[in-house]
Amino acid sequence: MMTFQHTTVLKKETVDGLLVREGGLYVDMTLGGGGHSEEILRRGGNVIGIDQDSEAIAAAGERLRPFGDRFRAVKRNFREIKNVLSELGITEVDGVLMDLGVSSPQLDEAERGFSYMQDAPLDMRMDRENAFSARELVNEFPEDELADVIREYGEERWAKRIAEFIARARREKPIATTGELVQIIKAAVPKGARRDGPHPAKRTFQAIRIAVNSELDVLKTALTDAIEVVGKGGRISIITFHSLEDRIVKNTFQTAAAGCICPKEYPVCVCGKRPTVRIITRKPVLPGEEELTENPRARSAKLRIAEKR
Repeated sequence: MMTFQHTTVLKKETVDGLLVREGGLYVDMTLGGGGHSEEILRRGGNVIGIDQDSEAIAAAGERLRPFGDRFRAVKRNFREIKNVLSELGITEVDGVLMDLGVSSPQLDEAERGFSYMQDAPLDMRMDRENAFSARELVNEFPEDELADVIREYGEERWAKRIAEFIARARREKPIATTGELVQIIKAAVPKGARRDGPHPAKRTFQAIRIAVNSELDVLKTALTDAIEVVGKGGRISIITFHSLEDRIVKNTFQTAAAGCICPKEYPVCVCGKRPTVRIITRKPVLPGEEELTENPRARSAKLRIAEKR
């Protein structure tokens, strides 16, 4: 098993936001290296950790072994939170958290194929038991669909051109590695656009990873279900790392916090909608300078918190 060393982002702020109480039950829906879970356990809470990465489950289990049966790990996708709790005979929890960043070990282990900085087989699967990987997406998606993925999920202005270059290259031979894909993207992005800003492959790699793992669709389902399983007064803490995720969290919280949605001309409410959460963070919590110095990967992190009504 690899050494699963991951720097937990916004650890104090996220766990503070949960208002952890002695003996309370909390779900870490993105267990990763177990940093947030460890902090909850140190404060007296009990944790159910969910992750679809077997290596994360094994590493977190070892790290949190001293807490005994106060910690349980479940290998599942976090969209299955309701099923996981039902199977454990649990109907309600005191809080949930999600850290939606790709963990450092996943980025740093070349063979996982997440990084545009290392040459490796095209993969990017969070759950390596899934059959569909980045290789299938890059080589088999129609050119126009590939452009849509890169544009929508990567917010990449050169999406159409990148898709054209990928389609041209794969006609010669399948694109098998991250290094090959990076070179194709570099060739597609005009030289002037490569001088400033992030690495030219960053947005495309992000888009492919999101598509391979259905991350945004999964997030919408998981967030709605998370709000449902939290008991009155419980908290939901969510860390996002790019604008698409943050927009989903913000909009979901705002919808859940809204009351009546009847047209203004109706004299009385007929929809019956009542607020289910209270938004705690009107603006997202961002990492401080000290954290950014220690962990530059935290730069794009945003934390939003809501409380169940």
